[in-house]
Amino acid sequence: MRVAVLAVDGMLDSGFASILDGLTTANVLHLQAGLTAAPFEVVVVGRGRRVRTGHGLSVPTLPWRELAADPPELLVMPSIGVRSPSVVIDVVRRHPALVHVEQWYASGVSMAAACSGTFFLAEAGVLDGRRATTSWWLADTFRERYPKVDLDETRVVVHDNVTTAGAGYAHLDLALALVDAVSPALAVLTAAYLVAGRRDVQVGVVTTFGGVVAPPLLVAFERYARAHLRESPTIGVIARAIGTSERTLQRVMADALESSPTRYLQELRLTHAVHLLATTDLSTTAVADSVGYHSADALRAVLRRRRGHSVSQARGVTRSTRAQ
Repeated sequence: MRVAVLAVDGMLDSGFASILDGLTTANVLHLQAGLTAAPFEVVVVGRGRRVRTGHGLSVPTLPWRELAADPPELLVMPSIGVRSPSVVIDVVRRHPALVHVEQWYASGVSMAAACSGTFFLAEAGVLDGRRATTSWWLADTFRERYPKVDLDETRVVVHDNVTTAGAGYAHLDLALALVDAVSPALAVLTAAYLVAGRRDVQVGVVTTFGGVVAPPLLVAFERYARAHLRESPTIGVIARAIGTSERTLQRVMADALESSPTRYLQELRLTHAVHLLATTDLSTTAVADSVGYHSADALRAVLRRRRGHSVSQARGVTRSTRAQ
């Protein structure tokens, strides 16, 4: 498979390197997995002859115009790093790479991306009508800007003809998923040599209001709420427990997150419920009870309204992935 890794200025060094390391390690190990030839021919492409990474490293690239007559079979878009949602949008929109993403996709080139790199694919319309994931802290912005994409930011890797992956270090998960598509045995071997685990859920997901440095009051709020989800505490109860007032809590959360304590708490409850549904065999009633919902029906309703899928879908995505 001819793979082009599309490099842009300011990209995440570790993400870019993880893609290259994952694919080249698979090439080195191909004989041990029973393959007669290395499966990947990898080239780094860019606007010109060089790009500069987020840490200032200079990376030689093949100008993408030189691939116009002979495009790759797969294009991989790494992340541009941990940036605020507004900065990600500013970088992506009208980026010169978008034209080539659109052209290559239209010509039948397969696509993959991780973290904020998924915004390039979404901006080019590649993800319209498809399931996808992205970095959990960018989910609200992604969902608002690209409403045609069926986004599930709880997933580490989602494949719906196009393969997308979550936050920064999910680049290695993405690389392993690409190897798995060629040879599951080689993917297992590559993961073992790199001491990399295969994950289904972005365990780091605590809320979709990330991207900021949390004030101490919000840290205290989240810590107390997480410890008492089963009890379904009111905002007043939490405020008193952490030594503040509801009004102060409302103001601080509005300033820091442009959200309300009620919405923040609901997102914590639902995110934890989804995690339990995807990773345990607890009944729906038990999951609902553990996060403070009154019944399984209440959980089903909230899951449908806020995530757009059912309990069985929340369970089935992970289990079908494991079965593969």
